[in-house]
Amino acid sequence: MSRFFVLTLNGLTQGAIYAAMALALVLIWRATKVINFAQGAMAMFTTYLALFAIDHGAPYWVAFSVALLSGLLLGAIVERVIVRPVESAPPLNVVILTLGLLLFFQAIAPMAFGGQIRSFPPAFSIVGLHLGNAQIAFSPFDAFTLGSVVTVMILLLVLFQKTNLGLRMRASAFNPEVSRLLGIRVGRMLTLGWALASLVGALAGVLIAPSFLLYPTFMDQVLVYGFTGAVLGGLDSAMGAVIGGLLMGFALSYVGGYFGSDLETVGALVILIAVLMVRPRGLFSLQRLREV
Repeated sequence: MSRFFVLTLNGLTQGAIYAAMALALVLIWRATKVINFAQGAMAMFTTYLALFAIDHGAPYWVAFSVALLSGLLLGAIVERVIVRPVESAPPLNVVILTLGLLLFFQAIAPMAFGGQIRSFPPAFSIVGLHLGNAQIAFSPFDAFTLGSVVTVMILLLVLFQKTNLGLRMRASAFNPEVSRLLGIRVGRMLTLGWALASLVGALAGVLIAPSFLLYPTFMDQVLVYGFTGAVLGGLDSAMGAVIGGLLMGFALSYVGGYFGSDLETVGALVILIAVLMVRPRGLFSLQRLREV
């Protein structure tokens, strides 16, 4: 039972990060119907910017802010400068564009910050908490990770459900033509959507970096698991993405703990195939298939 408890706590922490990546992917999908395969590479780049700030004497929280703000700015620039000119092209063109961005960021990162593998400092201790005479496999940094992701999710929920700005963003994603007739600046809403998605992705990068060594492709695995979580929950459901990411964290933790870490990727593939075969739109999809 103790082993199951440890794996559950580990799955909760890792699942929160996968949920953040899944949420970032869903934010862009709902706005543009495109999967941003460069999301992980963008998060990697902003994490390198945070480490660059730390190397030059900045406190951790300044570097943490640098990562989030640079993610926000990077997402806006990518949408306005690179994605906007091809937004009316076939969706496949935009997908290929995001794959090109992935290769670009992974190529430029070692040129800008060096190709050596680096470590990233955590905000708090990574030593497990003590409860009486027992030590549990849940550290202060794990609590910070979980709290950060939950806070961002709540803020986004409030934004989309309780504010006029969120209503305009949802309307722009649902029906841009009608939104333009109603006076909504759809282009600005799409830019904001990309910026927020990039911010959430940057958060995932900073939170996962202390557990992984920092190198140009360290977010690729997180992107795959986050994408699987998004598909599992439903690409049109933000809440589904969160739940799907958490479920992925638990599933991969149990697979790795009981069958070996080498099978985690296989486990993710099995989950993805099973969901696509049984419920292609995800477990919590808001859309229904039309019968033709």
